[in-house]
Amino acid sequence: MFGIVRPCRHGMCGGLFKEWMAHLCGLCLALRDEHGHAARLVTNYDGLLVSVLTEAQTTTPAARRRAGACALRGFKGADVAEAEGVRLAAAVSLILAAGKVADHVADGDGAYARRPVALVAGKVAARWSAAGTRTAGDLGFVPEPLLRAAEAQTRLEGTPGLGLPALTAPTGEAVAAAFGHTALLAGKPHNRETLMEAGRHFGRLAHLLDAVEDLAADRATGAYNPLTASGTDLAAARRHADDALLGLELAVADLDLERRTLVRALLVKETRRSADRVFALADRERQEDPGAPGPPEAPPRDPRLKPDPGGLLSMACAAMACCTCGLYRPPWDEERYRSCWDRCDCSGCDACSNCGNCCDCCSCCGDDGCGCDGCGCDC
Repeated sequence: MFGIVRPCRHGMCGGLFKEWMAHLCGLCLALRDEHGHAARLVTNYDGLLVSVLTEAQTTTPAARRRAGACALRGFKGADVAEAEGVRLAAAVSLILAAGKVADHVADGDGAYARRPVALVAGKVAARWSAAGTRTAGDLGFVPEPLLRAAEAQTRLEGTPGLGLPALTAPTGEAVAAAFGHTALLAGKPHNRETLMEAGRHFGRLAHLLDAVEDLAADRATGAYNPLTASGTDLAAARRHADDALLGLELAVADLDLERRTLVRALLVKETRRSADRVFALADRERQEDPGAPGPPEAPPRDPRLKPDPGGLLSMACAAMACCTCGLYRPPWDEERYRSCWDRCDCSGCDACSNCGNCCDCCSCCGDDGCGCDGCGCDC
């Protein structure tokens, strides 16, 4: 699973976390039911925002169905979302994942530099793109902006002298198209332009944060990175991120929503948390070696981790990690020895009752004065 919106039970009220999980599991099962088990590899945190936005605009919550035991839920069943928004999220995830894989093949990143792996990955990407396009057509969604995004990105990466806004524009337009169509599915077409604006900000931010996270590794391998290509330092990148965060928050505030709490929690609070986390890590690495020129180097590797062998073995282990929802981690995965507390910012927590161990209840859902239904706290 990939994406910048990664809430956990330590930073979100129990009721909201359950809703988020319903959309996440619904996306995973929709991919399985319509496109086979292999398609579940494209399940991602950001893609389910499409499902969340669709449900938030409808007068009645999306239908739920009972799902069986799953590793991600501690081998327990759950009620998961089942609606057109989930199918749209599945289509968008397939198309964007296909574009991401095609970009890795074109750049020759890591294992993709090997010809057999590149050939297999290219065929998988083409199959995912075709499957996502079919589902999008069933929902009345025109997927051309998503299909063009990867092509436009490849063309821009080969054009020297471009600034960061130009390099992140294709991702923004792709997400804008997906967000905008949720208004049509939910029967609120007047929300479409505002949703597209929110999508542009979110897409640009996602691309930017991905570039900041990969900066040190891309420098080490010589891979393309939009920050390096545009000559953007971390301070300027942070300003771009703050602009996108503000634009996203304002757009969310302007939306006509029936249920606003989860949307604000994910698109406002968790998105800002992700930006803070990414830039804090980059700043900390630079402070540890202030005399180092250029962007920060990669953080020290855990000595317990084994080297990634690459090739088919690496891909097979990645598939197993995804199919077990992260319960299994290969010996070279940096998340293998990290606990949830290492990944989450739980500073200031005092383990208040039934609130995911987080003391600031109303900030958990990003909606001041919400009352945090189901939280168990008198906030």
